[in-house]
Amino acid sequence: MKIQNMLWGAAFAALPLAAQAQPISGVYVGAGVGANWGVATDLRPNGALTAGLRSAGFPANDGRTSFETGVVGVVSVGYGFGNGLRLEGEIGYRNNDANGISGFGPAVGSGRIPGTNGTRHTASFMANALYDFQIPGVPWVMPYIGAGIGAALTGFTSSASTFTVPGTLVRTDYNGDITVFAYQAIAGLAFPIAQVPGLAVTAEYRYFATTEVKYSTTASFAPTGRQLATGSITVDNGNHSALLGIRYAFNQAPPPPPPMAVAPAPAPARTFLVFFDWDRYDLTDRARQIISEAANNYRTVGSTRIEVSGHADRTGTHAYNQRLSERRASAVAAELVRQGVPQGAITTQGFSFDRPLVPTAQGVREPQNRRVEIVLR
Repeated sequence: MKIQNMLWGAAFAALPLAAQAQPISGVYVGAGVGANWGVATDLRPNGALTAGLRSAGFPANDGRTSFETGVVGVVSVGYGFGNGLRLEGEIGYRNNDANGISGFGPAVGSGRIPGTNGTRHTASFMANALYDFQIPGVPWVMPYIGAGIGAALTGFTSSASTFTVPGTLVRTDYNGDITVFAYQAIAGLAFPIAQVPGLAVTAEYRYFATTEVKYSTTASFAPTGRQLATGSITVDNGNHSALLGIRYAFNQAPPPPPPMAVAPAPAPARTFLVFFDWDRYDLTDRARQIISEAANNYRTVGSTRIEVSGHADRTGTHAYNQRLSERRASAVAAELVRQGVPQGAITTQGFSFDRPLVPTAQGVREPQNRRVEIVLR
């Protein structure tokens, strides 16, 4: 319990460094460590092992083993699509000491068998799909959920177990590591670090399990080593994990600059706004009327140049909206030329979603931010 409290405490200690949480776009890497709690499992001998032991005069009922709190570590490489969805490949490792064995016959009842020990280790190779959520009004944290499937290589170290039958000892040996199908469920929180765009501290809960693991088993008479029976013992492999980690997304766009001081508004006849539909840069009839007014004003007022600036709302990636804002500016500039304004008098530029007219959170469609500003100088 102390390990779990330390993990969560460390995660919340990072909150003063938090920045605006944004979905990942592009490649990222991650790693995490923490505590692992193995679920207690029955030890189920198969028919051959059961029959061999009983024919030799020994009970062969099911046993049960539990586990001490162990450790878990994971590393991952993934790709985010900018809309909350992420796919990643992950390598993990779990290690738990066995907390004794009980059962295996009326001679030992439900008490723990003295002298039994061993460590269960599991290496996993997983493919995960995850989804990040943005919480309105809570910019410093991004929850996420996910699931994964893959393969696990699992086995016991020093796994020989000995159980007592009146006046005798029977020894069972589990042989080798076994590869089995594995699956997991993930729930976590990411806390972005303002000083390093793309860097985040993560806190996760995971449930990791495999299909049944069947170990080849040999039972022998402990005092002499005489073999009594061979067969297999089947166990389950379930785990609850709590991890604290770190994640870094490459090429993550820096957060937008703080709002600039508002300059005095220019005379209404010197600035014109042209608005666009979402994810479009073609001109509507109303847009052409406004551009025509700007062209007429250029001729009557005697301006020397026209600045055409394209903008976008905060949906999609920064790079995509940069191209979209430039296309909007180019469309307006082309219409100004068609209306008689000299090409050499026009300068165009795009600002993606860095200069919103109405500040919004990432992912919000705001019509007033999808605009081109025409400024006569």
